[in-house]
Amino acid sequence: MFKDLLKKSRSIRRFYEEDEVPEEMIRDWVDNSRYTPSTANGQTLKFRICTSEEDREKIFPNLNWAGALPDWDGPEPGERPGAYVLVFDDLTLAKNRPVDVGICAQTIMLSAAEAGYGGCMLASVDRTKIMENLGIDREKYSLALVLALGRPKETVVMVPVKEDGNTKYYRDKDGIHYVPKRGLDEILL
Repeated sequence: MFKDLLKKSRSIRRFYEEDEVPEEMIRDWVDNSRYTPSTANGQTLKFRICTSEEDREKIFPNLNWAGALPDWDGPEPGERPGAYVLVFDDLTLAKNRPVDVGICAQTIMLSAAEAGYGGCMLASVDRTKIMENLGIDREKYSLALVLALGRPKETVVMVPVKEDGNTKYYRDKDGIHYVPKRGLDEILL
């Protein structure tokens, strides 16, 4: 059921780093995004798949992982993503297509969840440093989003938003990650 897949596709921030994500599988997930709607059918997004240890080391230090967890600096060694997909605007075609980026990113994340993997969409990143480290032309491309991917090493539980309305995610002493979600009656006007 589609709703089960949506519930399974959570923001994962800790991974079994030793479990490689096959590049061919990621290529298929990116290929799935080609079938999504695109503003004016421009198809302006480009993608870079990064699975090598060398590329992952050029990306990881430039990511901010969890704004709601200020005392957590991100995954420890052994818990880091096994792959990344970088999503770019091709500036020769258009720029600033955040809706297209979101649709493609969600499609890739759902594809990963369906295959038993997980990931995290990261927008709080040092775009300049990542692009410099990977030798990507900043005149031609703009880094829109980084998708961190891997085999989930954490449990993410959705819980109802409490009466105070706080939607901030949190972890308990055992590292279980809780994500408050508003109920359907709360979001319908």
